[in-house]
Amino acid sequence: MDILQTVLALIVTLGILVTIHEFGHFWVARKCGVRVLRFSVGFGNPIWSRYDRHGTEFAIAAIPLGGYVKMLDEREGPVPDDQRHEAFTSKPPGQRIAIAAAGPAANFIFAIAAYWLLSVVGFTTVAPVTGEIAEGSIADRMGLRSGMEIHQVDGRNVTSWRDINMRLLERAGEQDEVSFTISDGQGERTLTTTLNGWQLPDDNPDPLGQFGLSPLRPDVPAQIGQVVSGGRAEAAGLQEGDRVLAANGEPVADWFALVEVIQQSPEQSLELRVRRGDDTLTLQVTPAVREVEGVEQGYVGAGVAQVSWPDNMLREVRYGPLAAIPNAFSETWSDTRLTLVAIQKMITGLLSPTNLSGPITIARVAEASVSSGFEDFVRFLAYLSVSLGILNLLPIPVLDGGHIVYYTIEAIRRRPLSEQVQALGLRIGMAMILTLMVFALYNDLMRL
Repeated sequence: MDILQTVLALIVTLGILVTIHEFGHFWVARKCGVRVLRFSVGFGNPIWSRYDRHGTEFAIAAIPLGGYVKMLDEREGPVPDDQRHEAFTSKPPGQRIAIAAAGPAANFIFAIAAYWLLSVVGFTTVAPVTGEIAEGSIADRMGLRSGMEIHQVDGRNVTSWRDINMRLLERAGEQDEVSFTISDGQGERTLTTTLNGWQLPDDNPDPLGQFGLSPLRPDVPAQIGQVVSGGRAEAAGLQEGDRVLAANGEPVADWFALVEVIQQSPEQSLELRVRRGDDTLTLQVTPAVREVEGVEQGYVGAGVAQVSWPDNMLREVRYGPLAAIPNAFSETWSDTRLTLVAIQKMITGLLSPTNLSGPITIARVAEASVSSGFEDFVRFLAYLSVSLGILNLLPIPVLDGGHIVYYTIEAIRRRPLSEQVQALGLRIGMAMILTLMVFALYNDLMRL
């Protein structure tokens, strides 16, 4: 069942993003007078299709790992004289550049729209107030202490721990100074320290934890509030109302301590000492494994009774329709910056290429974000859409960015590159993309 949910999450996620990307190509091609023969979501034989009044076939194909827009093109076969003006190859370089760039542009527009929607609908987030600070860590050296609320990282506003996590990811491997603007009982001030080449491990990147930060959490007893049908908790005999006292003989202080033990024990048997009414029981549970943001974690299918955050720890984030526009652009630029910085650091060796992820990781993160709720899923879609847009703009033959380079050279030279040069570029581009795909899939398999 877990595998089915993960596969469905991947299909839905890629289906949405591929449709948006290909619609960008399709819409601009139509506006430029190019005849579109097929709009396909997925590769291979269509499992569903229909034609519109323009003769374009809209299809859903069997392999849901991409898509394409097929246009009338003289490079793919003879074109009748009366249709030649509708061929992609008959259009001037400027229009072909616009058609190639429209797919990535649609991805960025979607991300902006998604963040605008979240900003207008609004959401509640837990204030980034620091809990325990790891002794000897960068956070400790900076002067961060428990109970401080973080407002800015490097001069950029943050409203949640997710924001801080993203900012720290950008700084991995750097030597320069990092700054946090905080407030506590002594007012607002800025703390700084140097990173000195701070690195994230390849196997389990955790920017917050490795920086030395942990969120301040309310006191929540380790009491089971819900048990998922068919999950490992139900199989072990856990019931609603059970209070977990110890795991493998070690006392469990609260719910968060229990979650930490479970997350760190995927597919490892745990002995739980449980209080049920007046009785004390010993149960054996083996957490299943799932991947959350590239990290393997254990889970048992049990929820907390109820978490009540103090009102002073909650922040309501909501913008008016107009005020949400610059915020949506800011969020999209933040995702763009993070992706570009990650690519640059992989090229220069500051970030390990093992952070590349393929379809398996995307599927698992998609499933986790769907399970987490509307906000997390929309944020994941927006971030993945930005990444897809940037990837397609890379100047690699086969990708949109490679085509844009070809058409730009043609516009400057006033004649296209020779077929031999384009064919060589195609082979190089295919080799590069296949290498990246194989490497990303290898990384996925190594995380299983």
